[in-house]
Amino acid sequence: MKVRIAPSILSANFARLGEEVREAVAAGVEIIHIDVMDGHFVPNITVGPLVVEALKPLAREMGFVLDVHLMIEHPERYIESFAQAGADWLTVHVEACPHLHRVIQQIRSSGVKAGVTLNPATPLSMLDEILSEVDLVLVMSVNPGFGGQSYIPSSTAKIARLKRTLEERALSHVEIEVDGGIAPATAGEVAKAGATILVAGSAVFNSKASISDNIKALEFAILQGTA
Repeated sequence: MKVRIAPSILSANFARLGEEVREAVAAGVEIIHIDVMDGHFVPNITVGPLVVEALKPLAREMGFVLDVHLMIEHPERYIESFAQAGADWLTVHVEACPHLHRVIQQIRSSGVKAGVTLNPATPLSMLDEILSEVDLVLVMSVNPGFGGQSYIPSSTAKIARLKRTLEERALSHVEIEVDGGIAPATAGEVAKAGATILVAGSAVFNSKASISDNIKALEFAILQGTA
């Protein structure tokens, strides 16, 4: 499965959001990652359905996926709002969903691909009963809430174990997404372990180089790691 980069708008310049997303997609990006935080499940507040709705016309024009990661309490209350706003994928946290199977069914019934997320300290065993129901698993490689954090090294072994589990259960079509500390120094290692989608925020949207050059640097690291 192709390894793809999903820039996170958490680190983008919101005064130029449309322009920066357009530049990333022009550089070959197929997925834009939107982190939704409520100030309760994680210690930060970010965006809501209106930002997804604002990006949807651009997504239709340029053909990219709106990947919405709900880091919120009671995500079932907002599934319909984000689906109607234009989310293509909706991912919820195991830790926030006591009735996870029901929430995944709710996402699917709204016509959106369904994902499930694990925090760094949450074991893969929490996915045993839901893996066959989802389109993607998002492995958090930092504790969620803020951009620019350092990659947690133990995440690599966790990604590799997840890949083996998916292969053993004939679920290799399920995407493995990894979010947190993704940069040229870590992208190759993460891709080699089995990740198919790498979420990168500050490694893409920063003032050190152009968005296009930053994406090329990540792609080169992935190529080196998976060669």
